[in-house]
Amino acid sequence: MRVYSSNLLGQSSELVLHGGGNTSVKSRVEGEEILYVKGSGWDLVGIKAEGFAPVKMATLLEMAKMKNLSDTEMVSGQKAAMIDATAPNPSVEAILHALIPFKVVDHTHADAVVTISNSKYGKEMIEKLYPNFLIVPYVMPGFILAQKIYEMTKDSFDWDACEGIILHNHGIFTFDDDVKRSYDKMIEAVSRAEDFLEEHAKVVLDEMEPVDFELDDLKIDKYMHVNQTPLALHYASQENLRENVTRGVLTPEHIIRTKRVPLVVEDGDVEDTLRDYRVGYEAYFNAYKTDEIMLDPNPKYAVIKNFGVVTFGKSQKEAEMINDIVEHTMMAVLRADKLGGYKSISITDSFAMEYWELEQAKLK
Repeated sequence: MRVYSSNLLGQSSELVLHGGGNTSVKSRVEGEEILYVKGSGWDLVGIKAEGFAPVKMATLLEMAKMKNLSDTEMVSGQKAAMIDATAPNPSVEAILHALIPFKVVDHTHADAVVTISNSKYGKEMIEKLYPNFLIVPYVMPGFILAQKIYEMTKDSFDWDACEGIILHNHGIFTFDDDVKRSYDKMIEAVSRAEDFLEEHAKVVLDEMEPVDFELDDLKIDKYMHVNQTPLALHYASQENLRENVTRGVLTPEHIIRTKRVPLVVEDGDVEDTLRDYRVGYEAYFNAYKTDEIMLDPNPKYAVIKNFGVVTFGKSQKEAEMINDIVEHTMMAVLRADKLGGYKSISITDSFAMEYWELEQAKLK
């Protein structure tokens, strides 16, 4: 049942996208409580029983109480606490799944919820929509997030009265002791956000013809995907284009695929525009680096005025994957603007996520 409901959640790209989200179930093995949590590298839509990492609950709960825990220490500690060494590495949210005192936990990056959260008045709107949810300000995923929720719930917190958790700019958790009820809670909660957007942030896409553009000028990666859907054309035809399309990612994990901002081509020489992008990326890196090594400074996608959106990849699959992420981001940005203005995580938080040790490990 845990596998089946995970696959159901994974079928909706409005809930999870390319490895996003995670699920778990708690069980007892030879008298010891074990958390079976989605393993890194698996997508919910296709996950099987062997895709869940079995980790000792006692170890995870002790980790949650620690004041400091590096990424490397967390990963090695979780790996050492697994009862099957051949299983995949546990999700970076394993500690948080362990903290939630219910048998079944579901976590998605639902577009509708994050769209509302990523708006100027997102805090107030989320609180009104979800009065019985624990609402958590944005912090880095992994140990820091688990530590934050541990602190918020350790003293007489009423979990039975809590309908779920909203992580600002990140996603939503639901939970129950029954698989179907946890799934139903997720669908109901996300539907609440979707209904709100339908009423308050409906986007009408105008029909338009794309202008001509010489794609050979964009020689960034070997492969590219061209998007000239009504959504992409609408997005690429906005006034104040550069300002509107460079306001950050929809959910933090997207940054490792898309970078924080796209290349914006409005007029002039594409070669100069691309050089300016690289210079800007290097300045961003130098402003926030500590001891990191700079990633490729080239853009992962371009928004071309009145032409559409082009994504780049080292394979066609990668280019299409980035396009999927950008498609969801474009609609979210347009909707959030109707709620007062789109607002992503800060540049500082963006850099921390883009150069996060664990996210870099995923790409490797």
